[in-house]
Amino acid sequence: MDGSIAIPGDTSAERLLRQVAASVPEMQQRAPMLDEAAAFPTEELSRLRDLGALAAPVPQLLGGLGWGSESRGAVPLMHLLRLLGRGNLSVGRLFEAHVNALRLVMRYGDPEQRALVARDALDGHLFGLWVTDAPDAPVTLRPDGTLAGSKAPCSGAGYASRALVTAALPSHGTQPSHGTRMLVIAAPGIERVDRSGWDTQGMRAACNGRLCLDGVRPAAVIGAPGDYLRQPDFSAGAWRTSAVTLGGLEALVGAMRQQLAARGRDGDQAQRARVGKALIALETARAWVARGAVIGEAHDGDVLDIANTVNLVRIAVETASLEALQLVQRALGLAAFRRGTLEELLLRDLATYLRQPAPDETLSEAAAHFMQRDLPDLT
Repeated sequence: MDGSIAIPGDTSAERLLRQVAASVPEMQQRAPMLDEAAAFPTEELSRLRDLGALAAPVPQLLGGLGWGSESRGAVPLMHLLRLLGRGNLSVGRLFEAHVNALRLVMRYGDPEQRALVARDALDGHLFGLWVTDAPDAPVTLRPDGTLAGSKAPCSGAGYASRALVTAALPSHGTQPSHGTRMLVIAAPGIERVDRSGWDTQGMRAACNGRLCLDGVRPAAVIGAPGDYLRQPDFSAGAWRTSAVTLGGLEALVGAMRQQLAARGRDGDQAQRARVGKALIALETARAWVARGAVIGEAHDGDVLDIANTVNLVRIAVETASLEALQLVQRALGLAAFRRGTLEELLLRDLATYLRQPAPDETLSEAAAHFMQRDLPDLT
């Protein structure tokens, strides 16, 4: 029931997960301070860099562990994302984007591009994934090969040293644009970031902001037009976000139990009922994330089965988390809203992180797909 982690037969994986797990209490201790200052988790990312976690998504043939770029890396990556979510959801968010960016390059890049990005990750560069255009300044690739426009929001803007971004290609004379492409860039510094419009309730240490890309020259153009939206990767990647969310949920339920025990309220029948319901929700989320990790990282399954299974994972984890949020608030009362405490921060961060786009559409599409067929078999 404690969600303990064991990866038998892989000493490098065991060692990394054990070292990250040992860092979780310190991450939790620092999280309220980082939130209060809306400060980037520099120490946490430096620790992950030193442990080799930033290199873990690189394929094994290029010097990494293949976590996020190879099917056999799905389970250890799931555990790593859970651990980071337990420690600090903002750290989990930044690392999940790093994994996603590397995965896309490894999937759609040519051998030279994959080798270049692998070297950057092995050298400890943190990759951002910035694909949402500012409404008033969509990003385009100019004919001279430089970018114009802005991305917003951008997690880790000003702190990530590399990034994968999307940009519309220029029109040629009377010919329309050739679509949207993925580009790898050396990320601009903090002087290009405007955070004034992104003072969110939660996830403040993820340091979201608006990033101006005017004049930035991409290091590489990755894949073909439309590859970023190609299924199943576009939807299947949500299992990794759900794994980070699961870690935050584990931390929240753990904090709830500890607080009730510390107050001598763990013998109250109503409180026990709330704890029981929270544990059921937590185990439901764990089961769905485990399914999502295996199905989402499969390379030989039906495209729509994979995408829609992960859509269900996303909604299942959201449902479990929303139930737990309410249970914790009822169990702890006003104490759950005291600023500076871990449980109050977890409530805000989870509520913010759960607001992924189009949940109703996601659920409807998945239900429509599986009206006609069974869920994929894990065997």
